Amino acid sequence: MTTFKDQRNPGLSGSSPKLSIAEILEQFTEGDLPVRFSAYDGSTAGAEDSEYGLKLTSPRGTTYLATAPGDLGMARAYVSGDLEIEGAHPGDPYDVLKMLGDDLHFKRPSARALATVTRSLGWELLRPIAPPPQESLPRWRRIAEGLRHSKTRDAESIHHHYDVSNTFYEYVLGPSMTYTCAAYPTLEASLEEAQENKYRLVFEKLNLKAGDRLLDIGCGWGSMVRYAARRGVHVIGATLSREQAEWAQNAIAADGLSDLAEVRHSDYRDIVEGDFDAVSSIGLTEHIGVSNYPAYFEFIKGKLRPGGRVLNHCITRPDNRSSARAGGFIDRYVFPDGELTGSGRIITEMQDVGLEVRHEENLREHYAMTLRDWCRNLVDNWDACVAEVGEGTARVWGLYMAGSRLGFERNVVQLHQVLAVKLDENNDAGLPLRPWWIG
Repeated sequence: MTTFKDQRNPGLSGSSPKLSIAEILEQFTEGDLPVRFSAYDGSTAGAEDSEYGLKLTSPRGTTYLATAPGDLGMARAYVSGDLEIEGAHPGDPYDVLKMLGDDLHFKRPSARALATVTRSLGWELLRPIAPPPQESLPRWRRIAEGLRHSKTRDAESIHHHYDVSNTFYEYVLGPSMTYTCAAYPTLEASLEEAQENKYRLVFEKLNLKAGDRLLDIGCGWGSMVRYAARRGVHVIGATLSREQAEWAQNAIAADGLSDLAEVRHSDYRDIVEGDFDAVSSIGLTEHIGVSNYPAYFEFIKGKLRPGGRVLNHCITRPDNRSSARAGGFIDRYVFPDGELTGSGRIITEMQDVGLEVRHEENLREHYAMTLRDWCRNLVDNWDACVAEVGEGTARVWGLYMAGSRLGFERNVVQLHQVLAVKLDENNDAGLPLRPWWIG
């Protein structure tokens, strides 16, 4: 049974008493609160013996929660340090998020209850305030950066997420410097083994061999570029992140691969070379906008020689009906302008531009495991990460990755690889009859 202890408001004679913060929380939750809750006004609620607790430390946190209900308000309070999670490391709040997701249920209060809540908080706490500095502008205000998915606005969105700090990403991602889903050969495999296996899988699906030419769009820090170049493939990579491109070019030089590989700070649409044997797109589709899929896949087709292959690897929805737009937290703090749709829509758009789809598979469970391991790295390197980017930004990544892990586990999102080929003039794919790679 939920219990409340309110040491602030004994009530006023002749009028209904104002509610404490804990009592306000009760107005919006259904059933017992599964974790401890305490607030700066001295009120408490929830399961006192719970392993986990939520602690609201300031009126500013109340304002964030009240003026942006849902995940955005909670994220603002948490990132700013006004909402603390007790019993869980900020680098990996997975366990408490899972508990809240399983057992915390919200309800819509009556109009009378809402009026009491409003009077209890007072207009001062209900007046919107500036969000934490880690938050990007809302979609409607990003117009100053250009129309959605214009080159200018896409560059700014990528800058927001990827130009945080190469050193920070080294701590979180590990030596592979790979910020996309790994492919675990076994349940016991390490993150590095799984990322190496993912690149092997992409390489083999594309049926690449020494002397071939590969275009890797949205190449990040160039791990796929270097993997292919080490096997004799000539590779051009493109990324909108200047910091990624500089890091990748240095890594290419250090590996002695400069005669085979190049990573450009460039929009993929500005690549002028063509006649590639293969195109890999690993984690880019999420950023380009669903309405741009026809042009995106037409561009890829135009870069391939007849018989050339494309491997598209991206996060998807579990259906093709849901809204493509991300929720408030993801859109403002993680991937501005990011959009997701189902794998069926992706396959349809590839087919409609004339690419023949040969294979697709869902690596949903693999992404949950990848996020688990990234969170582990963040926890292990927490002090260094905070020193590098600040605690607020480090909290964003812990919250985002732990929450995303839950999303993949619960089939809220998936990860699909789709392999397709550009047929020649005789409709010949030039491929073996059956899958030729090791799964």
